[in-house]
Formats: sequence, C-alpha cells, structure tokens
Amino acid sequence: MAKIILLAALLAATAGSAIAQDKVLNLYSSRHYQADEALYSGFTKATGIRINRIEAGEEALIERLRNEGARSPADVLITVDAGRLWRAEQLGLFQPVNSAVLAQRIPASLREPNGHWFGFSLRARLIAYNRAKVKPEEAATYESLAEPKWKGRVCMRSSTNIYNLSLMGALIDHLGEPKAEAWARGVKANLAREPRGGDTDQLKSVAAGECDLTLSNQYYYARLGRSGKPEDRAVFERIGVVFPNQASFGTHVNISGAGVMKHAPNREAAVKFLEYLASDEAQRYFAEGNNEWPAVAGVKTANPVLGALGEFRRDALNVAVLGRNQPGSQKIYDRVAWK
Repeated sequence: MAKIILLAALLAATAGSAIAQDKVLNLYSSRHYQADEALYSGFTKATGIRINRIEAGEEALIERLRNEGARSPADVLITVDAGRLWRAEQLGLFQPVNSAVLAQRIPASLREPNGHWFGFSLRARLIAYNRAKVKPEEAATYESLAEPKWKGRVCMRSSTNIYNLSLMGALIDHLGEPKAEAWARGVKANLAREPRGGDTDQLKSVAAGECDLTLSNQYYYARLGRSGKPEDRAVFERIGVVFPNQASFGTHVNISGAGVMKHAPNREAAVKFLEYLASDEAQRYFAEGNNEWPAVAGVKTANPVLGALGEFRRDALNVAVLGRNQPGSQKIYDRVAWK
C-alpha cells in the first residue's frame, strides 16, 4: 500500500512539473519597443503562460544561442529583419514548426518555406523627400535614386545596416546583380554626405535641407507623425513619402519575425506564442503600438498615420531571399565603396 501511495505521489509530482514547465516561455528578444509589453501581457492573459524575457542586440543574442547550444533555455527568438532570421537559421538555431494556424494566417511570402521562422509584422522601405524641393513623381522608384540629377542630394545609412542589405537582396533578385551594382554605384555618387545615423536621422536631414531624398522604414516616419513633440511634428510636416515601384515589382517589405529554437524546453508553449502573434489582438498591437503593418490580411487597426498612407502594392518576393542574397549584397556595397 505504501508503495502505491509513493508511486501516486511521484506521478502527481511529475505531472505537476510538466504543467509548470508548460506554463513558462523563455523568450530571447531583440525588439526594444515599449509597446511590446502589451504583446507579452496579452499572451499571458490568454494562455496563463508566463514569459521569461532576455533582451539584447541581435548579434549578441545569436552568439549567446550558439554558445549555449543544446543547453540553451531559449524557446523563441524574436527579432527584426528577415536577414537576421536567415542568419540564425543558417546556424541551425531553429526547428521547423508545422502549424495549421500559422499556415492559414501568415502569407507564404512572409515565412521561411520550411517553417523555421515566420513574419508577424511588415515594414515597408519608403522613399522620403523634402516637400519644398522634390515632387513625388520624380522619385517613384528605387532606381530613380541613382539618377545623376540627384547628385549631392541623397542621404543614406551605412551599407552594413541590415535594412540596406535586405533592400539590396531584393534588387539583386529583381534586377540582376550587374544592374543592382550599378544602382548602388549611382546612389553612392549622389550622396550629400558620408552614410551615418539611423532612419530618423535621415528623415531629419531631409527636413533640415541637408539632403532632399532618403530611404526609411515607414514606422520611423509614423513615429514623427504621432509624436507629441513640436520638433518631431515639424520634421513630419516637411517631408513626404513615396511607395516605390508601384508600376513594377512593388515596394520592398521586410518583417519582424520569430521562430522556435532547436532545443526549446517548452516547445508547446513556444508554438502557442507564435500562434498568438498571428492573432488579431497581437496584430493590432504591432500596428497601434509600433506603427508596423499587420502581416495577417484583413486586420483593421486604429493607427491614424498608417491609415493615411493607404494601400500599396507590396513586393511578393519571399522574404527568405533577402537573407540568402545577403552575402552578395555586402560584396556589392564593398565594391562600390559605400561605407
């Protein structure tokens, strides 16, 4: 009888441990947006699963995961840009996920074909221009930025910036490597100054008249438009934006995305988290909290700036290509001496 009682106690303890394990998610995140707190609390409220979060830069997290190996406690990596997700995939850090929810909710072009990672929000790479100096029809395509008429009138980020690497990856696919390199050479020749700063810095330079054109992800522009600071609003009022290449392959889009780690100790919770990110609730958090478009079609948001931008033709290229072309992209930038 004592043995039976002991066995029952052991089984109960084991079951309790399993339940406790399922109630925890270990998240490695390089997204440093305050609005994401709503994502995490929403997930816990919906599932009862508590999130343990480690935040750091993308490269630091990837290196940590490599060093931890099979001992890693990480269940999910969430980061920005398909190029970074591709890097993690190439290092064997993800495991494939077969989820009917994700297959139905996330468009095929926004997920890795074998299910290693998924995009949950969209970022469009827009052309921003000084309203007083440029007509929007003059800068209707990415290719137009390389035209000689813009010599000394373009501001850009560094070539090593992941957004520029991913854009080049798309141009390689659409234009071919020789034409993509010619584009980079032309843009470099048009620079008003050496590349420096982030997207917001480029927008401020355009507003200040230091240059007339730049590239920016839409959420940097939207932040200025939704800011309560008069100086941000002044920048917003002086610049306009164009969705490039509407008559050809469409505007380049990238993602914020996530995947389940290869050695995830809480795999079931990890898959639930990815599925939650594809829910209408989470998709609205992305849009209203950080000015990113929902990846899921048909989700309505109350973001006034995104709403004012309207609909546009998106590049249908699978975002995994952006990572695959990343090494070639950097070689092109190096050859044209784009710092």
